Amino acid sequence: MRKIIEFNESKFEDGVLHLHTEQDDLIKGIKPAGQIIADSERFAFVYLAENEEEFVYLYLDESIWGQLKKALEEKSRVIVKSKEESFELEGFHEELDYLISNIEGNGNYGDEMVKKVETAFID
Repeated sequence: MRKIIEFNESKFEDGVLHLHTEQDDLIKGIKPAGQIIADSERFAFVYLAENEEEFVYLYLDESIWGQLKKALEEKSRVIVKSKEESFELEGFHEELDYLISNIEGNGNYGDEMVKKVETAFID
């Protein structure tokens, strides 16, 4: 079964984008894997992290894309935070830039995903 982390709050603090989760149990012991993939069915980007046994999927849902765009434009650090743990999403800018350029005009991701990404990040 996939381990999925979702964020209940995202906000900029001192030029850093903080993604907050209450899923402390899943955050413990994970490390950034430095890769982002797309979930076209849920209209989300998924940052891959890992623990000793498996990948953990950090869902960057459409609701925070405006802040992700700002983080890209300003080259802001992106930090995942829970009550007890925090870590930076390594390779975030390069990976998201690459994925956005791949999705642009590419029907393989589904027309609706392409439209949403182009509207949020390119238009």
